[in-house]
Amino acid sequence: MSVLTRDEALSRAELLDVHSYAVDLDLTTGEETFESLTVVRFTARRGADTFVELKPAELRSVTLDGKKIDAKKLEDGRFPLRKLKAGEHELRVEATMRYSRTGEGMHRFTDPADGETYVYTQLFLDDVQKVFAAFDQPDLKATFDITVTAPEGWTVLANGVTEHLGDGRWRAATTPPISTYLAAVAAGPWHSVRTEHRGLPFGLHCRRSLAAHLEEDADELLDITRACYDRYHERFTEPYPFDSYDQAFVPEFNAGAMENPGLVTFRDEFVYRSAVTDTERQTRAMVIAHEMAHMWFGNLVTLRWWDDIWLNESFAEYMGYRTTAEATRFGGPWTEFGVSRKAWGYDADQRPTTHPVAPDAVPDTASALLNFDGISYAKGASALRQLVAWLGDDDFLTGINTHFARHKFANASLADFIDSLASATERDVHAWADAWLRTTGVDTLTPVVNGTGGAHTLTVDRAGTRPHRIAVGLYDEDAGRLVPRDRVHVDVPQDAPLDLGKRPALLLLNDGDLSYAKVRFDAVSTDTLRTQLAALPDPLTRAVVWNALRDAVRDGELPAGAYLETARTHLPHETDLAVAEAVLTFATGQLTNRHLTAEERPAALTALCLLCKDLIRRTEDGDSPGLRLIAVRTFIDVAQHPDTIAAWLADGTVPGGPELDPDLRWRVLARLAVLGATDEAAIAGELARDPSATGEEGAARCRAALPDADAKERAWQAMFGSDDLSAYLFTATAQGFWQPEQADLLRPYVARYYTDAVPVARRRGPAVGTAAGRWAFPVHAVDTENLELGRACLDGDGPTPALRRQLADQLDDLARVLKARGA
Repeated sequence: MSVLTRDEALSRAELLDVHSYAVDLDLTTGEETFESLTVVRFTARRGADTFVELKPAELRSVTLDGKKIDAKKLEDGRFPLRKLKAGEHELRVEATMRYSRTGEGMHRFTDPADGETYVYTQLFLDDVQKVFAAFDQPDLKATFDITVTAPEGWTVLANGVTEHLGDGRWRAATTPPISTYLAAVAAGPWHSVRTEHRGLPFGLHCRRSLAAHLEEDADELLDITRACYDRYHERFTEPYPFDSYDQAFVPEFNAGAMENPGLVTFRDEFVYRSAVTDTERQTRAMVIAHEMAHMWFGNLVTLRWWDDIWLNESFAEYMGYRTTAEATRFGGPWTEFGVSRKAWGYDADQRPTTHPVAPDAVPDTASALLNFDGISYAKGASALRQLVAWLGDDDFLTGINTHFARHKFANASLADFIDSLASATERDVHAWADAWLRTTGVDTLTPVVNGTGGAHTLTVDRAGTRPHRIAVGLYDEDAGRLVPRDRVHVDVPQDAPLDLGKRPALLLLNDGDLSYAKVRFDAVSTDTLRTQLAALPDPLTRAVVWNALRDAVRDGELPAGAYLETARTHLPHETDLAVAEAVLTFATGQLTNRHLTAEERPAALTALCLLCKDLIRRTEDGDSPGLRLIAVRTFIDVAQHPDTIAAWLADGTVPGGPELDPDLRWRVLARLAVLGATDEAAIAGELARDPSATGEEGAARCRAALPDADAKERAWQAMFGSDDLSAYLFTATAQGFWQPEQADLLRPYVARYYTDAVPVARRRGPAVGTAAGRWAFPVHAVDTENLELGRACLDGDGPTPALRRQLADQLDDLARVLKARGA
């Protein structure tokens, strides 16, 4: 299929003014396809040729201004409009469209728990063409009138308030002008919880099999939604711009959530059916806040072209974390951001696929899709946090409110945004933007301490080019405790060294995590941290330290074993759930599975088991159920012998708690499968016990993890030999397939991966291509043979853009691990 280029979009935007879409969808015509009727009213500013996009199963009729056009002119997803005359036009397109199983276009899902069917749209970035005909680019905004015919018993949700007309017909209220990628429909026998807030209808929706779980959390979800809504109205002068606020938790969703105006869709894993930590609840709250921020930045004011996607995502990411911290009960979102989310940005920014937060040009939609990464989200949000530290909060809020007022219901660019900020301050915002948004890479800040006795100075050595406003934390040691002395703000590069007085026991750059940079430690601070890391009183400070240690491992400056030793020493005393979880995740997912050799791995797993036992013992009194849950999950994942976790599964509980809910049961069974301590009969029995969609994914993961040649071949064929798996089941199968314990059994599949991943990505599209590169990659094979095979694959022209991006990132990480091992 063709992709839209930036030049084509510019030309079409100069030619057309699109006024309205009337979209009529019939969802009653079968399990494979649905009917789509689109009427588009638009103005051509001059006579010219143009095109409309559509990717149908069958194009049945095209009518322009009452005259039929030969439907056979459709080619490669484009229908040409030749010799279009200047003036008003009406285009009518009737088509049969295919349902999706990959979360792109109109996704259809039948719940194995009760047989009920649900459909929903995901039209980002250019998948509207899989649902109805459109001039599909973000700067051709129009109003939408959507009507839907659905089976009896279904509820239809859309961007505006929907009305049931009878006989399965539903009509949504006309939207304000929005971009095509933001139109949305979700239909099915939803379980709904409805209320009003400040005169606006609010709704929560999920599939019926999750109804009890939604009801259990509905008060919390609505409280968070109301708090965020009120906070945004305190911060923003423009009121919420749409007529309702529905939040639908939908199955097999590719992203975390999507900011459709008035109808936000979330992956329904956020409707918790098993125990979760408070950090996971905090993350859900942040996603709610993130998506609501988009109602202003993204929906009210929309980017002109995809080179400014950061204007959507970085802003929503920053405001999501900020608003969660300010308006909800959760006190630690910036700690989670610092210890976990920013690592996503740091990793992405050090790969050859890095790009500026605001790239100079994104040539086409395929390239744009690749920029939804840790740079557009985490790095961009970090840059905005640094901007607020440098600019001041009042000027920042004044600038963004100016931006909303200038461009509401229209489109804007980076230049427009910077101009709005500049109007609120005397500072040189344009120079700041050039330094922060137009450059790539991560700066590294290193302290240089000079002096003797009570007269020491600090100079911050910067490897990089960006200006930083950071806080420097000074800590003294007193009776075995670290006591904060001061937190001093410093601009880097400095005008003059900072006077420290007496040398502190610990000197921490970027304390408070206000900037985006890797930090290093001086020798005295390194010695202090070996014994006192856990004694640091602020969890955000500890997050900065743990991130610095993580960066040092990845850069080959700190041995993986030294990181594990630090974790073994200090994590038993950790109280912050986000910090504990991030450290354990890095230790298990990266260090034991990649950085350490096969010979070193067993000892590391033993150390982690002992660490988890310490945490489990520490939480026996029920003081921290979240920390206990994290420790239990990790203990399961690193178990080398099946006896203990098999006994937990048989008993249905961990001694002293928690009870094994469905998620923990599948986790135990997956580890038993890896260890060869279970079989197909046990997996089938567990699936009978939990016949849900999540149960099906758990069973697929377990079956792929069995250390059996036939099981591996069946899993491989399911992923690459057929196109039957949904994107979710593909991912679950891939997650189970590669296991470090099974390296000998899996060796023949490493070369097969590069042969088979290319055609499946080409056949099945970006969602599966991304999954094939992210989850099905042989990540355990840390050797030069895998690296050479991968580079040879990249040198060819076979991989699709989505797969190519994932492979490039995976291979760079692989080369980095090999280099760190050598160091």
